[in-house]
Amino acid sequence: MDGPTLSAEEIGPLLGYRFRDPSLLELALTHPSVAGDDSESQKHNQRLEFLGDAVLQLVLTRELYEKFPETGEGSMTKARAEMVNRQTLAAQARRLHLGQYLRISRGEEMNGGRDRTSALADGFEALVGSIFLDGGFDVARDYVLQQFLEAFGELQVLPNLENPKGELQELLQAHSPLPPKYSVVSISGPDHDRVFECTVHHQGEELGRGVGKSKKAAESQAALNALREFKERKAKPVTAPATPTPTAPHQSANAGPGETVKPANE
Repeated sequence: MDGPTLSAEEIGPLLGYRFRDPSLLELALTHPSVAGDDSESQKHNQRLEFLGDAVLQLVLTRELYEKFPETGEGSMTKARAEMVNRQTLAAQARRLHLGQYLRISRGEEMNGGRDRTSALADGFEALVGSIFLDGGFDVARDYVLQQFLEAFGELQVLPNLENPKGELQELLQAHSPLPPKYSVVSISGPDHDRVFECTVHHQGEELGRGVGKSKKAAESQAALNALREFKERKAKPVTAPATPTPTAPHQSANAGPGETVKPANE
């Protein structure tokens, strides 16, 4: 069995949470593949994954319900499903570098298990479940919302994750007939596991960047990041510039109270 060299006490803060009971984190990081390496049956993270999925659903359902009081059940269900799909959760796990801390079998390690979408998504759900057991619902809720903040901002607008490129184009066309332009800026990784980085520009300005396992996925992520930036700007209050105080005619900054200074040509 291969696993992290760091202890659970050391890993917790790296994932954004300090556990009172580190054994819960150890269990959350234990992939089911380890059961095949040991002669005796070993506990793994599937039960915590089940619990974490329910916590995620409740936290995000409550957030959508409170943020969008005029939105119907169907739209909220669709938005929630997009926010907790395998790809989204795996992306959260990658951002936390969760894969490098998983305890997995040697066979799973050799087959790229640390970066497998299913393993990462399950690991993230198990992590949420372990935080719920360790700190309670309010702590787990704060953790989830903090982690999702980077991907979805403050949820000022209901996410349209199915077609972020289309949503971005509609937003831009309200001000300009020119469409956004996408460009691949880098391709890395071996042939069987490419990673693409793309940018989206409009009228010469870079609006966002995205990374994905395909050009299409990277472009979609770039569009999502651009949309998030637009929504964050819209949510910020605009402060009017201060109006300068008018100076009375013939009044000098150096004049004393009640004194006036005559212009030079008088």
